[in-house]
Amino acid sequence: MNKKLNLFSTVMFGLSAIIGSGWMFGSSQAAQIAGPAAILAWVLGAILVAMIAMVYVEIGTMFPEDGAMSRFTMYTHGSLLGHIFSWANWLSLLAILPIEAVASTQYMSTWPWKWSYWMHSFMKNGQLTFNGIMMATVLLLIFTLINYWSVAIMAKFNNFISVFKLIVPVITMIVLVAAHFDITNMGTSFHEFMPYGSASIFVAIGSAGIIYSYVAFQTIINLGNDILKPSVNIRRGIILSLFISALIYISLQVVFIGALPKSIVSGGWSQINFNSPFANLAILLNIYWLSTLIYFTAFISPIGSGIAFSASASKSLSSMPKNKHLPKWLSNTNNSYNTPRLALLVDFFVSIILITLFKNWSLLSRVVAASTLISLLSGPVVAGSLRKMGPDFKRPTKIKGMKFLAPVVFDLISLAIYWSMFPTTVEVIIIIIIGLPIYFVYDFRRGFKEFKQKFYASLWLIVHLFGLAIISWIGSNEFGGINLVKYPIDFIVILLFSTAMYYWAINSSYHSGYFDDARKLNSTVKWDEANE
Repeated sequence: MNKKLNLFSTVMFGLSAIIGSGWMFGSSQAAQIAGPAAILAWVLGAILVAMIAMVYVEIGTMFPEDGAMSRFTMYTHGSLLGHIFSWANWLSLLAILPIEAVASTQYMSTWPWKWSYWMHSFMKNGQLTFNGIMMATVLLLIFTLINYWSVAIMAKFNNFISVFKLIVPVITMIVLVAAHFDITNMGTSFHEFMPYGSASIFVAIGSAGIIYSYVAFQTIINLGNDILKPSVNIRRGIILSLFISALIYISLQVVFIGALPKSIVSGGWSQINFNSPFANLAILLNIYWLSTLIYFTAFISPIGSGIAFSASASKSLSSMPKNKHLPKWLSNTNNSYNTPRLALLVDFFVSIILITLFKNWSLLSRVVAASTLISLLSGPVVAGSLRKMGPDFKRPTKIKGMKFLAPVVFDLISLAIYWSMFPTTVEVIIIIIIGLPIYFVYDFRRGFKEFKQKFYASLWLIVHLFGLAIISWIGSNEFGGINLVKYPIDFIVILLFSTAMYYWAINSSYHSGYFDDARKLNSTVKWDEANE
């Protein structure tokens, strides 16, 4: 019991995952895309993810287990769809490790002090050099080792970093507002507030690190078995960490826009080009001690997120052998701390490969956002299916109106995938398809049992992904398409198409052996905890 996360540690874990490199890059990138309307992008992004989280709170508290995000779909749609979603979920979690390592390395390469000049060799032409890759690899090793020994050690280290990560953004905002805040930067007319049109708000949500930052709430669900009183603390941890992080992110965007000197704003929002946004802004305002603090935090903050996601990604990978389509040794936790050490090591080496392929924060963030959103499509489908298949299941947090919420959330996730812009949607689909041969090898060994049912239960996702890719291609040029379907008609097409896909999805669910596993796990939920 003393090795498990209490509510405070759970909230700190969630905050550490959500407030990572996004706060250092997101405000600048969103302002560059949408101008002052970037504030709305953060608000709408928070509402969207909160709605997604409501669905996952219900099913997450029903099945508190390690790597839970990789298991839900199997309970209602069998192993093939479960494998696709668990693969997508694992990749989306795993890819954040190199992102955070690259973010820290990228900030280190801009440190202005004489003793740190040798670090400038970490980056060249916006890409990591060999020295930069080595530094990022060292950071990955730190993420891995801290999680290697125990969740308790990880929690103590994470609590310290999380508090630090909360204090510094608050100090940054207070000091910048005191030094210079021009309310007219927000614009004196509707056009000045939204200089690039309403479509830019949705582009910012999908490609400026907004979705990428907020959806990190899922790390709490993936640690379900390591949380004290999971039936109540999963819910509270997600709600509190999302609420606090939303306040911080929205406030940071307001302060960033208001603190910009008029000389920069007059040059046009699209011309903003900061390597270290808040540190550069502090230097422009002659607040050098603040820039030093931000530079240091910019190194520490991604490390906190890297540690959190290293734990979550390893839990996700170690849970996948339960699906019987990956080697059993990946789930080995036969050590005194009950940590999936072999899964951690696999994540470490795969992360190194990703760093060598993607050597820039911005290149990875959009792909990660799209892959994460695709993996989150499973939530509303599972929630809607379970209301039909298991009406008698224990639901510590039963969301009212799930009949309407689930399809709406499914539609909104589909829209957000579209906002990631073509050709990102196609690239992510290809990455997810790579995991299918592994499944078929193991399913062949098991004699392709129930293959027709499993294939039909998965067919809706294949149609949905290819449909989204086609709509992205023919969609409006604001989202990277060829403008055959113009904005906002493209949104209507997505909504109609995804609604049809949702009802196909829940009607393709079937009762497999995995559903019996779900019933057995759900029977262990303690009602007395849920009512606290």
